[in-house]
Amino acid sequence: MAADERPMPAEPAGARMTAAEECTGRVVLVGGGPGDPGLMTVAGLDAVRAADVVVTDRLGPVSILGDLDPGIEVIDVGKVPFGPATPQEEINGILVDHARRGRTVVRLKGGDSFLFGRGGEEYLACTAAGVPVTVIPGVTSAFSVPALAGIPATHRGLSQGVSVISGHVPPGSPASTLDYRALARSGTTLVLLMAVTTLAAITAELLAEGMPGDTPAVMIENGSTAAERVLRGTLATIARDAAEAGIAPPAITVIGAVAALSEQLSAYT
Repeated sequence: MAADERPMPAEPAGARMTAAEECTGRVVLVGGGPGDPGLMTVAGLDAVRAADVVVTDRLGPVSILGDLDPGIEVIDVGKVPFGPATPQEEINGILVDHARRGRTVVRLKGGDSFLFGRGGEEYLACTAAGVPVTVIPGVTSAFSVPALAGIPATHRGLSQGVSVISGHVPPGSPASTLDYRALARSGTTLVLLMAVTTLAAITAELLAEGMPGDTPAVMIENGSTAAERVLRGTLATIARDAAEAGIAPPAITVIGAVAALSEQLSAYT
């Protein structure tokens, strides 16, 4: 047998590297809180400072970016409602591409990326590509923003539970999977995220399903930032009042008896 025809020696078991082992970089999904950098976790802030690349959007605590090492690359993948937006598939590709180049990539999100964020999609995209990925949960806007405005999600005697709802599609939409009749009768506090443009449709549906029109409601715009605005009303009035006030995303709406507590608490301060 000629030398060039000799069979290659058998490869030892386990010698072939997996895609994840071949990738020397990694992705860290960091929940950045609702905007105030003081609400970031220590682990999240440490991860951002240790990154080679930070992939961020306008809803995260972007004020920390100016203090990062000049060698850290910052990539803006912002999405403006009904405006310029980076497709999610492109964001996934950015994370995977930079990690495959051996970089530590931090995806900095507003709130918590595993609560109505695209963190789950980004996690799956990384694992499918063989890129190591970890999650550092954030301080979710659903609870921190109302709390900063003096509104607890639950309160003994008033509300024994809370339902956090994504309002990115209105009731009646083929994409909606929510049972608004059950929500209207649940007796829980309702916290609406991504529900500025759909607020009128959501409140109308809750009213139609039997929730009293005088149920307290509060909207908080740009929570935890210097631009925060708080608008108080009722289930029957909050959508109209928000439109007249020009409330814009990001904003959170709290519906339920606890929404009136901030006014009661202010009477004692």
